[in-house]
Amino acid sequence: MAYLIPTSTAMEAFGGKLAHACHHHGILHLSGDLGVGKTTLTRGFLRALGHTGVVKSPTYTIVEPYQINGRQIYHWDFYRLGDPEELEYLGLRDYVENEALSLIEWPEKGGHLTPAPDIQISIFSHCAEARLLELQAHSAMGQAIIKGMTEYK
Repeated sequence: MAYLIPTSTAMEAFGGKLAHACHHHGILHLSGDLGVGKTTLTRGFLRALGHTGVVKSPTYTIVEPYQINGRQIYHWDFYRLGDPEELEYLGLRDYVENEALSLIEWPEKGGHLTPAPDIQISIFSHCAEARLLELQAHSAMGQAIIKGMTEYK
């Protein structure tokens, strides 16, 4: 499924629609170059669920946890990983094996230790501020999320 997102405000709105289509757990991969809107999408996602605080990229902390209305959500950013093995030291498996929802930026940097996604979201610069998003399901849950997003198109 592909979407053309014209502005950063629309990217946040898209993140909100995605949040409402998601279940209480799952793994979403967010891929794309620097500055294409991965964190902006995540900000909209978290705000739609009720988060009112700041949402920043966890580039240096690697993970930012959020507890929102009984949901555990982790925002990961693997950009600064020196070696995928660092994820073992961070306890990534413990985070994703519980009933949490994880949004992972730069999943390719985690190599074979990156958990498989339910949804792969690829973001591409289109023109000016516009972005092209491609969503690909990798599980039955991912297919249900994409089906829930169809009214946004």
